Amino acid sequence: MSILIKNIKTLFGIEEQSKISVSGSEMGELLSVDNAFILIEKNKIVNFGEMKNCPDRAEKEVDATGKMVLPAWCDSHTHIVFAKSREEEFVMRIKGKSYEEIAENGGGILNSARKLQAMSEDALYDSALERLKEVVGFGTGAIEIKSGYGLTHESELKMLRVIRRLKENNDIPIKATFLGAHAIPMEYKNNRNKYIDIIINKMLPEVAGEGLADYCDVFCDKGFFTVEETDRILEAGWKYGLKPKIHANELAISGGVQIGVKQKALSVDHLECMSAAEIEALKGTETMPTLLPSTAFFLNLTYAPARQMIDAGLPVALASDYNPGSTPSGRMPFVLSLACTQMKMTPEEAVNAATINGAYAMELSDQVGSICKGKLANLILTKKIPSLAFIPYAFGSDLIERVWISGKEW
Repeated sequence: MSILIKNIKTLFGIEEQSKISVSGSEMGELLSVDNAFILIEKNKIVNFGEMKNCPDRAEKEVDATGKMVLPAWCDSHTHIVFAKSREEEFVMRIKGKSYEEIAENGGGILNSARKLQAMSEDALYDSALERLKEVVGFGTGAIEIKSGYGLTHESELKMLRVIRRLKENNDIPIKATFLGAHAIPMEYKNNRNKYIDIIINKMLPEVAGEGLADYCDVFCDKGFFTVEETDRILEAGWKYGLKPKIHANELAISGGVQIGVKQKALSVDHLECMSAAEIEALKGTETMPTLLPSTAFFLNLTYAPARQMIDAGLPVALASDYNPGSTPSGRMPFVLSLACTQMKMTPEEAVNAATINGAYAMELSDQVGSICKGKLANLILTKKIPSLAFIPYAFGSDLIERVWISGKEW
């Protein structure tokens, strides 16, 4: 079917030739055209431009008078396959317990792991599918999903099989990340090396053998995995063709950024704790710094220094970190609001970070993340709004009217 969206107030994120990412001052440039149209045929963008050049007709027409069109969000860091919520820990933090204290006493990730181990694959799939539908409704048009709440051989594979089913049954591009190194299970607390051996010698071969993951991730941070352990696990992942992505520097300056650069990680994510040394280490690399401001919001952490990073010439991506413990939300427009209000990113920088740079962090820049002929028609149509800045400004309003994924209205 051909779909013509016409009379668009402003069409944002346009490109004549596709870029893979934007960095530094370029992040503040978001090309657009006013009084525009966009033409979709089958699942792809085939034409766009000013209304004076609009095609005569299509099988379906959408009048976007007063409304804006953007590329759908590319959320490159989520944990939407989980068993149960953890609002009891939310209350514990209100009463003064820290995230680390809760984790040290068997809460946090270990709490989620116990619940997930007891849940069937079908039940996990059904709950994850509901969350996927929810985030697409918020405008997400490509997503990465991690394992990491299994923490046993059987349960990690179960999570990854759920992600594979989500890939197979939905049009949205999905990338799967193996995160067996999310935490050390309680039974291996005094024998960390044994659990790491299980990850390397048992989990990774089967994950790779079944083609269940695109990437390998490690939580390299205070109280979780050391730099040396992270290096060893990521090295093993490379042997199975799994490119690294790293949880780094959420709770402390951990060395995670540097080991990510050493291992040629696709992205280093979180980065709430950064110094000049980490920023310098990222310069000139192909590793995408990915910031998760709703985690800092929910856990009351220091926000990542996005302004310093961009001013130093780096790219940054934005992602939701949707998970039951530290970010129980996949609402990307709120992530943009936090990026602007708390990390001093401009609206244009925030949109680029949540679209083309998020696509880069999933190796999907050739398919999504901008308005470009030949890319998938993964689009957001807003309600009638006065400006682009109104999206992060009006953080409590639902401003998205329609979402298309591969040319199909969601």
